[in-house]
Amino acid sequence: MFQNFGVAQIAIILVIVLLLFGVGKLPQVGKGMGQAINEFKSAVGSKDEKSDSDTADASDDSSDDAKAS
Repeated sequence: MFQNFGVAQIAIILVIVLLLFGVGKLPQVGKGMGQAINEFKSAVGSKDEKSDSDTADASDDSSDDAKAS
């Protein structure tokens, strides 16, 4: 869907963004978007790390159960 963007379409989008936010606000908008993306990535990463540790804990518990039997 987004693979078909050409140079003209991207230029039109950039002009619209400039009109909406103005030149002065663009650095603030970019900074805010960058921070939001970084927070999202860190949240997804911490979720992955948590699920990995949960999986490791579950496998440790199951091996302990097998030894107890």
